[in-house]
Amino acid sequence: MSEEDLERYESEIELALVQEYRAVLPMFAYVVETERRFYLANKVEVVVRDGSSPACVEVTLSDAWVWDMYRPARFVPSVRILTFRDVNIERLPEKEL
Repeated sequence: MSEEDLERYESEIELALVQEYRAVLPMFAYVVETERRFYLANKVEVVVRDGSSPACVEVTLSDAWVWDMYRPARFVPSVRILTFRDVNIERLPEKEL
């Protein structure tokens, strides 16, 4: 596989991931962003463990979707994130019925 073929393959995978994200976004209540990944989830719990310096943040997501173009299954029942870095959590607008 040439470098050009590899770039084209990665571009196609990334485009498919963007399209999947747009399709599944209405199914979720929260957007969660860490230094490593991007998630969609319906339930988010945050615990700050300040016994260390810097403080450790533990985020538990339920009913989640993971932005990872190499992951075969992006829908997962739960995710546990442990980090010493920033975590951005945004509540998405309520869905109209």
